[in-house]
Amino acid sequence: MNKNFFVAILVFLIFQAYPSVAGTSGSEELSKKSQSYSTGECFEGVSRAVFKFNHGLDKALFRPIAKGYRALPVPIRTGTGNVIDNLRSLLSISNNVLQGDLRGAGNKAGRFVINSTVGILGIWDPASALGLEKTGKEDFGQTLGKWGVGSGCYFVLPVLGPTTTRDAIGLIGDTFLDPVYQITHNNEVMDRTYSEHNYYYYRGTGAIDFRAKNIESFDSVEKNSMDLYASFKSLYLQDRKQKISNSNSKVETQDDSDWEEIDTN
Repeated sequence: MNKNFFVAILVFLIFQAYPSVAGTSGSEELSKKSQSYSTGECFEGVSRAVFKFNHGLDKALFRPIAKGYRALPVPIRTGTGNVIDNLRSLLSISNNVLQGDLRGAGNKAGRFVINSTVGILGIWDPASALGLEKTGKEDFGQTLGKWGVGSGCYFVLPVLGPTTTRDAIGLIGDTFLDPVYQITHNNEVMDRTYSEHNYYYYRGTGAIDFRAKNIESFDSVEKNSMDLYASFKSLYLQDRKQKISNSNSKVETQDDSDWEEIDTN
C-alpha cells in the first residue's frame, strides 16, 4: 500500500489523539498518564454496525475455518503456532528497543536465533528449554502507551476488530517496524508479488490459529453477555491496559489463562 497514504492517515490520527494527551504532565508516572485508557466512543453507532458485520463474518467464515483447523493433529497446530510466534517476535524486538527495554529485546532476539536454527524455522521451541522464557508480544500501540500517549477514543474496524486512536496509529507504525512486512514488500529483496502473498498468508494463518485457540472463550463471552459489543470493548481495553503496564493481573471479566493474547497486529 502507498506509504504516502499511511503518512496522511498517521497525521490525521495524531491530531485525533492529541486531546487525550494534552494537559498531561511530563513528571507524572506512566500509570497516571494512561490509567483511564479513554472509553469514549468516536462514533458508537457506526462501531456497533461494524461489530455486527464482523460478528456475522466470524460466524459464517472464521469460526468454521478455525474449527476445521482444530481438526488437524496437535503437533501440526503447535508447530504452526510456533512458527507464527517466531516471526511475530521480530516486530516485538523492534518495539522493545523503542521502549528502552533492551533486556526484553535481547531475550526475544536470542529466542529467534535459537528457534529459527535449532528449532527449524521456529517449529520447535528449544529456546525455552535453554532458559530463554517466552515473553509477551509488543507492538507500536503499546510503545506509544509507554511513551505516555493516551488511548484516544474507541472504535471498531472492519475485519480487524476493536481498536483505539492510539492503537490505530500503532497498526500503521507496525507496517514500518515489522521486518517481515518490509522484506516481503521490497522488490530488491525478493519477487514482490509472490512475497506479498506470503505476508498475508502469514497474517491470515496467525489469525486462524488465534481464533482456533479461543473458540470456547469467544463462545462463553457470547453466551454470558447481555451486550456483546460492550463486553468485547471492556475486554479489549483491559487487555491493552495490562500489556502497556506489563501487568500480570487478571482481566476483570475473564481469567488470563482462559484467553490467548488478544492480538490485532
